[in-house]
Amino acid sequence: MAAVVLLAACKGEGGSASGSAAGDWTVFRGDGSLAGSTRRALPAEPRLLWSTTTGQRTVASPLVKDGTIYTVGRRGLLRAVDADGQEVFSKDFSTFIEATPLIVDTTIYIGTIDGCLLAIGLASRDTLWEFWTEGQISAPPMLTSYGDDDAVVFGSYDNYMYTVRRKDGQLLSKFESGYYLNGAAAVLDGYICYGGCDQWLRVVDTRKGVQTDSLMLDMYLPASPVFIGNDAYIGDYGGNIYHLTIDKGHITSNEKIHRTRSADDASFIGLPAVGRDNVYFFSGGRSLTCVSRKDASVRWETMLKGPTGESSPLECRNGILVCTKSGIVSILDKDSGKVTWEYDTGEDILTCPAVSEGRFYIVTAKGTLLCFGS
Repeated sequence: MAAVVLLAACKGEGGSASGSAAGDWTVFRGDGSLAGSTRRALPAEPRLLWSTTTGQRTVASPLVKDGTIYTVGRRGLLRAVDADGQEVFSKDFSTFIEATPLIVDTTIYIGTIDGCLLAIGLASRDTLWEFWTEGQISAPPMLTSYGDDDAVVFGSYDNYMYTVRRKDGQLLSKFESGYYLNGAAAVLDGYICYGGCDQWLRVVDTRKGVQTDSLMLDMYLPASPVFIGNDAYIGDYGGNIYHLTIDKGHITSNEKIHRTRSADDASFIGLPAVGRDNVYFFSGGRSLTCVSRKDASVRWETMLKGPTGESSPLECRNGILVCTKSGIVSILDKDSGKVTWEYDTGEDILTCPAVSEGRFYIVTAKGTLLCFGS
C-alpha cells in the first residue's frame, strides 16, 4: 500500500479543473469529485506533438494551468513547461514526493514524503508557508471551503486528516482515522469522504473535525469514492465495486454493483470513472468494464494490452482515455468499448492523464511528459 498514491474526493465546492481557464487541469483527476469525467473532447486523430523528460521516476500526475504544464518527480524536482514543451522553470526540493500537487490561483501546494505540505508561489517560486505532520504525505491535497476561507485538506501517515487555511497554512481542524492515510479526500458541502487500508469508508465534517458516518466494506480500500451528485462509487482491493449515496454527511444506501469473479482476479487499486449513464473501471487486471448506472448491468468489457496497474480511466466527451502500467495509451468508444486509437509509450505509466482543450498529457514512470494533440 505504500506505493499507492491514489485517493478520492466527494463532489467539492472547490477544486474544479476549470478554475481560471477552460484548459486548466489543476487538481488530481481534474475535479474535486474525482469522478474522472470531463466534457472536454479528445483530438479526433491524436498524434504525439512533443515529449520532454526530467529523468526522475514519477508517480504524480501532471497538472495544467494557463497553458503551462507542471510535473513533479519522485526525487523532488518540480518542472514547468510551456505549450511547446519548453521549460519555463524548475525547482528542486531535494526530498521525495509522490503526491499529485494542487494549484489554486498563483500557488501550488505540494506534499512531501518527510511529512510537509508546502505552499509555493508560482511567480516568485518562493515558499509561502509550510505545514508539518508526523508522517509521510502521499495523498494529493484537495481544495475545500471553511466558512469564508478556502482550505486545503489532505491525509498523512500519522493517521490524521488535516484541514488548513489556504492562505497561511493555519490548522483549522484535524481528524484521527486510526490508520495511515495515503490518498486524496473527497469534498461535499463541508464534508470529506475517503477510504482506508483498514476497510473503512469514512465521512468527516471538516469544520468540526468529527466523523459523521462510516461503513466497513469487504476488503481494504486503496482509493476513495468518486462522486456524481450524491452518488458515490468505490472499489475495494479485491475488485468489488460499490454504489453508495451520501447526503448531509450520512451514508443513506449502499449496494455492491460488481463482484470480483474469483480470488485469482488481479487487485483493484485505481479509481472508477463515472459519467451521466455509466461507470467505467479496471477489472481482472487487464480489462476495462462499463456498467450501467441505471441497473448495474455490464454494457461491455474490453481486454487491454498489458496489466492495468495504478492509473485510472477518464471519460471524455468523445471517448474513454486509458493508460496501462505497460505503457499503452488507448481511447475507447463509450458505447461499444471498441479501441479506436492506441499508442505505445515504451515506458510504464503509473499516473492519470490530464486533459486540456484539444490536447491531453501523460507522464510515464520514468518522468517523460508526452503531449498529444491534433
